[in-house]
Amino acid sequence: MLVLFETPAGFALFKVLDEGKLDKVEDLWKEFTTSDSARRVVELKAFNKFENTSDALSAATLIIDSKPSKGLRKFLQKHCEGETLAVADSKLGNAIKEKLKIDCLHNSAVMELMRGLRNQLTELITGLGAQELGPMSLGLSHSLSRYKLKFSPEKVDTMIIQAIGLLDDLDKELNTYAMRVREWYGWHFPELTKIVTDNIQYAKVVKMMGNRTNAVNLDFSEILSDEDVETQLKEAAVISMGTEVSDLDLSNIRELCDQVLALSEYRAQLYDYLRSRMNTIAPNLTALVGELVGARLIAHGGSLLNLAKQPGSTIQILGAEKALFRALKTKHSTPKYGLIYHASLIGKASQKYKGKISRSLAAKTALAIRYDAFGDGEDNSIGTESRLKLETRLQVLEHRELGKSAGSTKGKPKIEVYEKDRKKGAGALMTPAKTYNPAADVVLGQSTEETPKKSELASKKRKHHEVDTEPSAEPAEEAIQEDGKKKKKKSKESEETPAVDADGKKKKKKKSKESEEEPAVVVAEGEKKKKKKKSDADGEDVAMQTESGKKDKKKKKKKHADDE
Repeated sequence: MLVLFETPAGFALFKVLDEGKLDKVEDLWKEFTTSDSARRVVELKAFNKFENTSDALSAATLIIDSKPSKGLRKFLQKHCEGETLAVADSKLGNAIKEKLKIDCLHNSAVMELMRGLRNQLTELITGLGAQELGPMSLGLSHSLSRYKLKFSPEKVDTMIIQAIGLLDDLDKELNTYAMRVREWYGWHFPELTKIVTDNIQYAKVVKMMGNRTNAVNLDFSEILSDEDVETQLKEAAVISMGTEVSDLDLSNIRELCDQVLALSEYRAQLYDYLRSRMNTIAPNLTALVGELVGARLIAHGGSLLNLAKQPGSTIQILGAEKALFRALKTKHSTPKYGLIYHASLIGKASQKYKGKISRSLAAKTALAIRYDAFGDGEDNSIGTESRLKLETRLQVLEHRELGKSAGSTKGKPKIEVYEKDRKKGAGALMTPAKTYNPAADVVLGQSTEETPKKSELASKKRKHHEVDTEPSAEPAEEAIQEDGKKKKKKSKESEETPAVDADGKKKKKKKSKESEEEPAVVVAEGEKKKKKKKSDADGEDVAMQTESGKKDKKKKKKKHADDE
């Protein structure tokens, strides 16, 4: 059995002298502790030296891709006839077996043997010292890394920068040309602008129709998918208010429509090219933010390598530099997103969570860009995994907000306590609590004492009225006017009394509810309060009568002065 071993100087073939020792994998490292014991296990059979650095670089790049170089194929065909070849890479072994028909072996014993060979490499290969092997491996690794990053045609991002720039220019030109077609043909058929809203369909309809009188005899089913739109177009063409145009004008308009359609077709081709290049150069970035946003980020950063050197915070606001510096100058809040705002993940998020999702997306985008720039793989596994994580995070945020609004167990809204009558500092109420008034027990005695006073006042009032009824014309008219004013005042007071009565009824209802719980005590208190109200009403009537008596006395004095 032969062993293929790659070195910075060339390819080496070792012959295994004792294959029985490979069965004991755990004890195999003991055979390579010294150079003498290693020579008893393996022996150098052949060595293929690299001619120069470029040859070593090309062979190394092919070995990394699990492909044998041309020199390696010739070397193996010359020395491996009828032998089993042990290799360190299973994919490389499969390629050698398909092309050269040589049986290859790859297992744990082979890997342990490779480890031992690497340990005693300078002793087993004559003329290859440790002082020469170190610089050779360092130089090859540097040249290999430079080649992978800069000289690989698959990693050229200049084409992406040019393609996205051209795509933006095409969008501007298409919009300009389409608006010119609408404005130009609008003089002949102005109603068509509102009927057909899509620019490409508008150009196709104008090119097919020409003069609006031809619309009735044409079939627009291939251009317009909706039959209602087609019927509206034909009806509007019959009653259109547009001006007549010549055939020369229509031919020029049709040529402009051809330009619009040609630009739209070229834009579609350019978009397909850009998507394929983005999936090749930056597959993880494409899976995370999309082709257009990823290409704009690369173009804004200058290259994929320059973008990979930027942190996530810079990628987040890339494209919003003016707003950032304006906010820093005016000491306002800085922008939360730049070009990354047009990603689909941020578009899905609500306005409240766009900042959080843009920050998380920028961090994941920075990782994806670095993997695309410096990684060896061409799959988009990191991008798809990061996108799934961000989508789940967005769903969690949205459901949490829904839970708060619905009042679920996890996110119940806080109920604000009504503390209008409570002091800010202390916990006591501003208005003192109502307590039992012991003075109310004397109400019955007060009412019996007040009754003779009321009768005396009523008799005095009657005497005053009898004196006032003397025959006189002018005082009678004045008395009538004053009585009218008094009636108005009484009517106003009577209008205000219903509200009081309603409140009294409400209070009585409340008292009736409370009386079910404590009947004896509440009934006694209710009777006391009723007596209080009656006494207060009688007091008010007495006061009104005394005031009217005073007014009558004044009027009498005035009348006597006038008579004298």
